[in-house]
Amino acid sequence: MKLYHGWLSSASRRVRLCLAEKGLPYESIPIDMGRQEHHSPAYLAMNPNGVVPALRLDDGHSLYESSTICEYLDDLHPLPSLRPADAYERAVMRNFVRWTDEKSLPHLLVLNWSIALQPGASQWSDAQLQDKLSRIPTAERREAWLRIARQPYTAEEKAAALDKLLALLDKMEAMLEGGDWLVGAGYSLADIAAVPFVARIAELAPDALSTTRCARVAGWWARIQQRPAFAQARLERFDAALRQRDSAATTATATAAAQS
Repeated sequence: MKLYHGWLSSASRRVRLCLAEKGLPYESIPIDMGRQEHHSPAYLAMNPNGVVPALRLDDGHSLYESSTICEYLDDLHPLPSLRPADAYERAVMRNFVRWTDEKSLPHLLVLNWSIALQPGASQWSDAQLQDKLSRIPTAERREAWLRIARQPYTAEEKAAALDKLLALLDKMEAMLEGGDWLVGAGYSLADIAAVPFVARIAELAPDALSTTRCARVAGWWARIQQRPAFAQARLERFDAALRQRDSAATTATATAAAQS
């Protein structure tokens, strides 16, 4: 299998965690979102929504939507199981995954894109911007790219986004009452769905994960980081990954200049 993904993408991190938990080998193909590689014709043929990740299967078929990919992998390789055996608990799991996509992801994008994509997008000329927008398949994402390119989020908007993102912790705190994991007795795709968001909260607002504010989530987060798959999925700190990216870009520019 080939995973087309972004190292900092929350959805990509979710799929990498699932693959690591399953112990499945795959070819990693990083997508440069700043250069809009996910809006190229070749990529759109795999994922018509123009977002990461996309999974190219051995038979040539492609899958997109991280929750769909994770459930497919659990169907294809049922051990270790990442879904509750009970039908009701599986439904609760799916509802929670959907909740994170609808209620947490929009706020995380405000915070992440402002750091990772806005500096580059703001440098595009009007002609470049229109060309790039024309390749984006969904109105929602065109609006998001237009926003960071021409009207960056204010400090007040980013503070509000973080405040709304923290609502996830309250929801998780209630779900963890009486158990180590979010749904049922075992670690599941619900936990995997939450990990990328909590990882960013731990960087942006570490005090929010204190044992006095949300003791159950703090314990859950400690257990998550002890799982071997967490290290294998490479959920590096956002700031460290950006420094590495910028350093690589600077080196590449200097090399190209020296060769010209």
